[in-house]
Amino acid sequence: MSFDRVAAIVLAAGEGSRMRSSRPKPLHHLCGRPMLQHIVDAVAGVDPHSVVVVVGHRGDWVTKVMVDLAPQGVPLTFVTQSEQLGTGDATAVGLTGLDDEEADVLVLPGDVPLIRTETLNALLAHHRERGAAATVLTTVLHDPTGYGRIVRAKDGSVARIVEERDASQDERAINEVNTSIYCFKRTLIAPALRRLSPTNAQGEYYLTDVLEVLASAGHLVASVRLEDEMEVSGVNDRNQLAVAERAMRRRINANWMARGVTMWDPDGTYIDADVVLDPDVVIMPGVILRGTTTVGRDCELDPDVLLTDTVVGEGATVRSTTATLAVIGREAQVGPYVELCSGAEVASGDRVASTRVLGL
Repeated sequence: MSFDRVAAIVLAAGEGSRMRSSRPKPLHHLCGRPMLQHIVDAVAGVDPHSVVVVVGHRGDWVTKVMVDLAPQGVPLTFVTQSEQLGTGDATAVGLTGLDDEEADVLVLPGDVPLIRTETLNALLAHHRERGAAATVLTTVLHDPTGYGRIVRAKDGSVARIVEERDASQDERAINEVNTSIYCFKRTLIAPALRRLSPTNAQGEYYLTDVLEVLASAGHLVASVRLEDEMEVSGVNDRNQLAVAERAMRRRINANWMARGVTMWDPDGTYIDADVVLDPDVVIMPGVILRGTTTVGRDCELDPDVLLTDTVVGEGATVRSTTATLAVIGREAQVGPYVELCSGAEVASGDRVASTRVLGL
């Protein structure tokens, strides 16, 4: 689906201290891609005329990586939040990178790598159908601890979002929560942001407070409820990164099986997001395919195969083999106990076993 005059702001300025890493949180990898790239890829699907990424902690590193990896045709702009003053301030900084005063603006955090284009399309469509000033994506959690709660008006619209630290006991009992993904009318969000105050438990400018500002002024604040809570799970530490990795791998594997690939044990098969498989490939348990590996039709990959940035020709069989930046020809038989080093090539129809093949 394509929308006219849509822009996006991705908030990726945080340090992510719970990751305990020198690497900025948005650049931690999920199925071979930085988390931030997954989000930008999802945003690219709505065909925005502009995407602004708000950077802060080690922003030069984030900018360099994303310039190299940005989807073709997606105009990325980077702006810097010099002080970590909250999501409201980050969004205000992000608006300085947009030149269309009439666009609808998607705002997303930089740590929800499982978000889908289809969900963003649904959010935008509902926002425009209702003529809302703002539309928030919500979900219902069995345990909403740590999330902002959705407080509704009598007519069912969103009256405000209250952060857990500022919530009353009754408000904490609400299990519909904020996913931190929104759509705003550009003409209304800027003046609403100017009315924010850091008078809260965090001493920050909350983007969530914009919804109450808009609702109090008589504007409609709508919502879209998402059933799949995993899709909007934030990644703040290594445990949550592992959970998101597992969910993304299941999504990737299900996609390839739907396109004609056989997997004996999907839970024991690891395929990065940029791998390409042809139909009728057979993959046995314990196979790991990384980077930009491509595997041709009718190949069989037996257990204990690790391929990184490797090309496998049609009809090849690979057993107990490690290969990096290598080429395996059509109908070749490789393994067991083979290591193909960078630049190594196995000719079509050749048989190679129990050896280490050096590249050029």
